[in-house]
Amino acid sequence: MGRAGTGTGGAAVAVAVAGPLLLLLLLARPPPGAAGDSQKGDVRLVSEQFSQSPQKLSFYSWYGSARLFHFRVPPDAVLLRWLLQVSWGSSPTCTNVEITVYFRYGAPPVINPLGTSFPANTSVQPSFFIKMLQSNASVNISHPAPGDWFVVAHLPPSSQKIEVKDFVPTCAYVFQPDMLVVRVVEVSVLEPDVPLPQNLLSHPSYLKIFVPKYTQELRLELQGCVSNGSLGCPVRLTVGSATLPSNFQKVLTCTGPTQACRLLLPSPPWDRWLQVTAKSLAGPHVSVAFSAVAALTACRVWNMNVQPLLPSSLNQSCNISTGLMSPSPSYQDQGRNSRLGNGPFCLMSYAVTREDVDVVSVRFRPLDRVLVLVQSDTPSVMQLYLNTGMDSGGSLTISLWANQSLITKNSWVVACVNAASPFLSFNTSLNCTTAFFQGYPLFLSASSREANLIIPYPETDTWYLSLQLVCPESPEECVEAVVFVESALSLVPCLHDCGPYGQCLLLRRHGYLYAGCSCKAGWRGWSCTDNSTAQTVAQQKAAALLLTLSNLLFLAPIAVSVYRSLLVEAAVYTYTMFFSTVGLPRSRGNSWEVWASTHCPAPQFYHACDQPGEAVLCILNYDTLQYCDFLGSGVSMWVTILCMARLKAALKYVLYLLGTLVFAMSLQLDRRGAWNTMGPCLFAFVVMVTMWVYRCGHRRQCYPTSWQRWVFYLLPGISMATVALAIYTSMMTSDNYYYTHSIWHMLLAGSAAFLLPPRDKHTEPWACSKKLTCHYQICKNHREELYTVT
Repeated sequence: MGRAGTGTGGAAVAVAVAGPLLLLLLLARPPPGAAGDSQKGDVRLVSEQFSQSPQKLSFYSWYGSARLFHFRVPPDAVLLRWLLQVSWGSSPTCTNVEITVYFRYGAPPVINPLGTSFPANTSVQPSFFIKMLQSNASVNISHPAPGDWFVVAHLPPSSQKIEVKDFVPTCAYVFQPDMLVVRVVEVSVLEPDVPLPQNLLSHPSYLKIFVPKYTQELRLELQGCVSNGSLGCPVRLTVGSATLPSNFQKVLTCTGPTQACRLLLPSPPWDRWLQVTAKSLAGPHVSVAFSAVAALTACRVWNMNVQPLLPSSLNQSCNISTGLMSPSPSYQDQGRNSRLGNGPFCLMSYAVTREDVDVVSVRFRPLDRVLVLVQSDTPSVMQLYLNTGMDSGGSLTISLWANQSLITKNSWVVACVNAASPFLSFNTSLNCTTAFFQGYPLFLSASSREANLIIPYPETDTWYLSLQLVCPESPEECVEAVVFVESALSLVPCLHDCGPYGQCLLLRRHGYLYAGCSCKAGWRGWSCTDNSTAQTVAQQKAAALLLTLSNLLFLAPIAVSVYRSLLVEAAVYTYTMFFSTVGLPRSRGNSWEVWASTHCPAPQFYHACDQPGEAVLCILNYDTLQYCDFLGSGVSMWVTILCMARLKAALKYVLYLLGTLVFAMSLQLDRRGAWNTMGPCLFAFVVMVTMWVYRCGHRRQCYPTSWQRWVFYLLPGISMATVALAIYTSMMTSDNYYYTHSIWHMLLAGSAAFLLPPRDKHTEPWACSKKLTCHYQICKNHREELYTVT
């Protein structure tokens, strides 16, 4: 079965888990609408289905390991049904695992499966999710909000065991969500102050009203309500659209004998259509008649002058005296009386410039860098346009500063951050709640003159920052008070670029871009700020020294090769030692992850470049270092095995070259595949065994012939190689990686030194050094009978 979890209650969501047969029945029959079975046969409803290509799920380790799906719900939808399907292979390694699926409106879900901490001043809503224990499930949402909807799915958190790709059989879990939408094609438009007669019988009535910008209040009322000719109003009124994880739909149930039933909505969402659904509660075959009336209260806006009130220089604004900060009488009178012409002002609007810096990177600032004037009777409002459809993949950061000398002990500057419409009711409440959104509060006081707020993955919408000066204990102190507030508003891909122990990565799903932090050195969390499992600097340096200095044991096979005149082998081992000192990747779970920055800060080596945190040194681009390390490791094993075969020199060097070319090609295709390295090595092993068997048959005795060679060289070398392979494939974990991988380095280098064949009998030790002496040689050309000096 399936389980649903959310931090909010009351959402119009139904979760069910269905088998394949039930799923087909759900697709075949007309979907039930928000009003229940009474919608069957309603010709005003049409259904549409949307699908996306399936994705392979991964075990969760960071946000990039979760799979994101992006859908768009059309307007006038009354039902949204998610059909979730998971498929996996039939191999014995495939078991029934728990799959977590998250849903959110307007932006990707903010998830925390590992239970890590978020940065300070970060506001996170609980996520709505279900856990799938079977292959099929469905989720129904009544009256879904039109626009962007996001689905995220992942397997349980990854284990600490490091597995080699293609070496251990794995299971692929493929997830595909389908979206079925039922929408209304005939919707009655409710115009302000114009009664709209309605008659309910078996089908609900679908209405909508357009809420223009700067609407302060919306009042919906049912007038003249009668049921079968008698007084009474058995009607359920649903206003607004459902969103996840929070649902702020308003449901009004009118059951009393009165003829009027009304709903008051302060600060409704601006510049959009608002859905209204009326359903009869009188039972079948009972007629309910009424007239729907909508009244809008317009808000008079005081557009602040573009000309700056104060000098725009930051240094000047930070040192302005109290006398300079007092506004001119005209400003003060207009703001204090809040009346000009036909009615009161409900807000002071500050024009804001949006500056697109980069992908998912935006800066906002008031025009001409003007400071925001905050008073006690009229809120000051700034609009932040995050409605391009590409702004929800970052983090919205808001910082406010106030001059401490202008805030008294009994006064506060209260700021509210809301989407769709600003919070304007500071005189009655400070909860920052509008009609359909719970805002984020900020407070500035004499003791705390700075406030910060971080909103990860903000919803796609127009956001509003509203500020007002309040004096809850003595309101008379705020009558003449004026405070100027400085703001820093921006949208960033990652907070502080994930800090020194993280890397900000830009992720993509089709055309949608979003950012996430990949942490290292044991740091965790949304922005890599959770140090509960972090490594100390001493541990980082010790790990770097272990992984780099352990490669110095390759000096042993290099010395043995030079001693036995195996110069090509010595060159390969030198290459491997150099680039392995500069790096090696680490795998986690069933997928390999790059465990270092892909862009080293300066020329830096691979295992030295592969270190997290402060113990980092790179001499080349990390990807280049990684490729060279893989190539050197594979070619080292290739030449060692072929050298043991004791082939003729010409054939041996041809195979050396061909093997190197094959390794270069295979590693370019997939350098993390185990068989890209093991395949050529197995071929070389077959060549070696074939040559040894041939010599055994030709000489009529075991090869190698010396028992000392077997006891003191081959058996120790084979044992070390076997132990190294066992450690590499089955014993490495995230915690012991530094130690086990260092041991792997030492065993690999030691096995190569033991397995190299002895020198030829006619070759003297260190014979290659004698060939490097510099001298002249007189050569005779017999054809031309000329002598040349070379």
